Amino acid sequence: MKIAIPVEERASAGSVCQSFGRAPFFLIHDTETDSNIYIDNSAASAQGGAGIKAAQVIVDEGVDALITPRCGQNAAEVIIGAKIKIYGVLDDSINENIHAFKEGRLPHLNEIHAGFHNHGRG
Repeated sequence: MKIAIPVEERASAGSVCQSFGRAPFFLIHDTETDSNIYIDNSAASAQGGAGIKAAQVIVDEGVDALITPRCGQNAAEVIIGAKIKIYGVLDDSINENIHAFKEGRLPHLNEIHAGFHNHGRG
C-alpha cells in the first residue's frame, strides 16, 4: 500500500506540513517495502487551486491513502473520487504517523474545510 504525506522537507525524521495543497513535498511511503520517495509538489506555488492540483499529483502517484492534518473540500473531492482514503494525524512526526497508520490508529479525516480560496501562501 502506498501512502502520501505532505511534508516540509525531504527527511523522514522531519515534520508533516500543516498545509496539504501548499506543502513543498509529498512523502510517498510504500508499506510493503517500507521505502520512501519524495516528490515535489508542483502545486505549492500555484496562484490558485493549489489543493486540487496537489490532489491530482498524489492521484497520479497511485497512492491508496493520504495522511494530512487538513484538506479542503475541492481537493478532498478529487482524492475521494480516486478512491483514496484520507486520514488525520496524531502529531507532526512523519515516522509516528506512519507507525500509527500501520497499526490502524489514525482517525479518518472527517472535517473537510471549505478551502482557502484566493488566499495564496500563508
